[in-house]
Amino acid sequence: MNAKYDYLIVGSGLFGATFAYHAHKAGKKCLVIDKRPQLGGNVYCENIEGINVHKYGAHIFHTNNKQVWDFVNSIVEFNRYTNSPIANYKGKLYNLPFNMNTFYQMWGVTTPADALKKIEEQKVEALATLNGREPANLEEQALTLVGKDIFEKLIKEYTEKQWGRSCKDLPAFIIKRLPVRLIFDNNYFNDRYQGIPIGGYNKLIDGLLDGIEAHTGVDFFVEYKNKWRNVANKLVYTGAIDEYFNYKLGRLDWRTVNFKTRIENTPNYQGNAVVNYTSHDQPYTRIIEHKHFEMFGQTVYDYPKTVISEEYSTEYTNGMEPYYPVNDERNNTLAEEYRKLTTTETDVIFGGRLAQYKYYDMAPVIEQVLNMKII
Repeated sequence: MNAKYDYLIVGSGLFGATFAYHAHKAGKKCLVIDKRPQLGGNVYCENIEGINVHKYGAHIFHTNNKQVWDFVNSIVEFNRYTNSPIANYKGKLYNLPFNMNTFYQMWGVTTPADALKKIEEQKVEALATLNGREPANLEEQALTLVGKDIFEKLIKEYTEKQWGRSCKDLPAFIIKRLPVRLIFDNNYFNDRYQGIPIGGYNKLIDGLLDGIEAHTGVDFFVEYKNKWRNVANKLVYTGAIDEYFNYKLGRLDWRTVNFKTRIENTPNYQGNAVVNYTSHDQPYTRIIEHKHFEMFGQTVYDYPKTVISEEYSTEYTNGMEPYYPVNDERNNTLAEEYRKLTTTETDVIFGGRLAQYKYYDMAPVIEQVLNMKII
């Protein structure tokens, strides 16, 4: 029996949609399915009050790879948005990432030399406590990198909210490097290219899937898992890797995020797209004001209302959307065992964050597909 499609693609996020685009360009016939009621995976945007709301959390595209940047801009033009988040610790505001603005706000220092001197003073106690040994956990690691003040105000409680664990119970490698900039620069990313699709991420997904058959509200495990070879010659799977194998080695852990989104009757709620709340005083990790991703200057005030989302980090349970792999020894070992199982699955490509149990930014996912040979 000849299969109707060359590829059945499970999931319409960036990996699935980009793969479908390239397979389609190569003359392959693709069927894309997604269990959600809309296409786009976590980059899907919902239009509320004329504002593109990042329904599954803020997505800021950034890359040093010109090929990737040119590719996404060939689908939809990206704007000049620059990610410059603010940290709110008990009502006091600090610029991120850690730079001369942060150090001035923290200590009143005005020169790079004074900032460096202060950081080194702060690190002395932590290094003395270690007495030559390697940091055993995230707290010890962070203290040796930036010292007590920055750790306690901008890292400790925020990280504990994010991971649901004490910093003393998190592995040191999570925070092996902390960027410290001795310049007045609030641009969070070092990448050469950065922006948001003009008109929202739906335009990117729609462009990638143009001319390709796609169905929403379809559960692969209910409708296709046992018979996909009757439908397509090859499978591209972007769902959770342990679910594909029916959890036979055990379940992987995830962190997930809940959002409380609301309309505010003001044109400008917080003056920035991203404000992190770094103390336990607030249960949410950050507030996103979506209009600032695409609206600048007077345009902000041309829309009389705004939309904000509070983000709450929580432990994943069944029925939730998995977001972040939990990078501890147990999960990394189990994930590697599952990855070994994928090598026995003929004609199946496992792609993206869920299927590889690895945290990826958007650009590397697209780069991964661009480097694949479609056959």
